[in-house]
Amino acid sequence: MRGIIFDGDELRLVDGLEVREPGPGEVVVRIVNAGVCHSDVSVIDGTIPFPTPLVMGHEGAGIVTEVGSAVTSVDVGDHVVLSTLGQCGACPSCDAGRPTMCRSTFGAQDMPFTLDGEPHYNFANVSSFCERVVVKANQAVPVPEEVPMSAASLIGCGVLTGSGAVFNRARVQPGESVAVLGVGGIGLNVIQAAALSGAHPVIAVDTNPDKADLAATFGATDFVDASEVDANLGIRAIRPTGVDYVFECVGAKALIEAAVSYLDWGGTLVILGVPPLGSTVEFVTAAAYLDVTIMGCRYGSSRPQADIARICDLYLAGRLKLDELVTRVYPMDGIHALLEDMENGRLARGVLDVSPA
Repeated sequence: MRGIIFDGDELRLVDGLEVREPGPGEVVVRIVNAGVCHSDVSVIDGTIPFPTPLVMGHEGAGIVTEVGSAVTSVDVGDHVVLSTLGQCGACPSCDAGRPTMCRSTFGAQDMPFTLDGEPHYNFANVSSFCERVVVKANQAVPVPEEVPMSAASLIGCGVLTGSGAVFNRARVQPGESVAVLGVGGIGLNVIQAAALSGAHPVIAVDTNPDKADLAATFGATDFVDASEVDANLGIRAIRPTGVDYVFECVGAKALIEAAVSYLDWGGTLVILGVPPLGSTVEFVTAAAYLDVTIMGCRYGSSRPQADIARICDLYLAGRLKLDELVTRVYPMDGIHALLEDMENGRLARGVLDVSPA
């Protein structure tokens, strides 16, 4: 089968990959579409250290083709979104409804693939840039067939992370003010979740002025072009005292540090972007005495079974945008063109067609 691998030096499409058979609690999923997330780029450029060779990808949607003997949650033929969480379901965190805190597969480095007899790692418990994957049954979340696979492929990371940061982690309330730094795949989902929560204003901030219309489509009330004006001044021109929430979706050290100054008293900074490993940030200590909160957020603090169902319900009701996230669908051999378009800010999200050639 075909898949996109990274050997530490080169990202390339290969044929001849093999994946092991599923265990009793696992399923085989034929990937139809896979979203390309900035975390994939971060592995390639070394921002996220990961052993190689590996099969790339961690956003995806497909069809279940085989189930293990102990699986009851999905059936062959089900359309599913893949979650990167392989939570155990039995630890205190899972029992408390916090599966993102489950340690059972966090940082797992399994090698379910082989190419010409050489073992290959999977990425983020998924490896969706491949025609067929083996995952835990609880990672394959059923979705209605009315949800197009290209749109569904983005739910498992970008949509869950961005919307979950608003709904689950920050719990933004109606009338509270929000600034979103970075109008990419994560930022757009923060924007639309903030709008759904009744936040006002919802201020999008980006250095690419071409993102203004896209941000407005997803619910931003205002846009600050940070290539022309200091972000803090731009935000305070709209909200003089600062905002209640800032969501940092870029992963830039300087931006994380500056974001504290964008907050109103009692405000909250939510860090979603991933800076290089080992990065440290500094802020003026006095800011803490204004009841400012700085919080991280892993995977939108999501509960994939519940949250993916909610996302699909909102989508089918016309309340949440998924199709508009898909700027373009590329063939698998177009991965380098997709990455170039992503780097140049031409995409909300690029999606791979992983259907067999």
